Amino acid sequence: MSTNQRVVSFHYILRNAGGEVLDQSQKDQPLSFLEGAGQIIPGLESQLLMLKKGEKKDINVAAADAYGERDEKMVVKVTKDQLPSKEIKIGDMFRGGPDEDAPVFTVTEITGNHVIVDANHPLAGEDLSFAVEIAEIRAATQEEVAHGHAHGPGGHHHH
Repeated sequence: MSTNQRVVSFHYILRNAGGEVLDQSQKDQPLSFLEGAGQIIPGLESQLLMLKKGEKKDINVAAADAYGERDEKMVVKVTKDQLPSKEIKIGDMFRGGPDEDAPVFTVTEITGNHVIVDANHPLAGEDLSFAVEIAEIRAATQEEVAHGHAHGPGGHHHH
């Protein structure tokens, strides 16, 4: 049985609106994703799927199509005893529950017995720019489709 889904592998340099490099792929290790599986931000995926192997493109992604707009309701003040660790510092991150879909909070401020935590993605509200090059496009295997992600180099590895 064949699938229409593809695995796309690409090199990238990610910059914020100010041109600062935030992340990039390793020279010999492109990032791979399974088409339609929600593994990368939608504004980037939609543009990558229009490219062919070897093509290069600069792709601008508005915050709404990247990690969303900042939501100040996701910034909350809690007491230290509500946190999973007694030793905390600004920048610490933790999951807000046992479920893998529970929000991840970042400690942004500590005052006395209170802590400000932010569940917004660190890049929420940011317009992003990607310089990309398509390294490979191939048909997804049945196993990749069943698992919902790309396997092998640049994708997920099972051990």
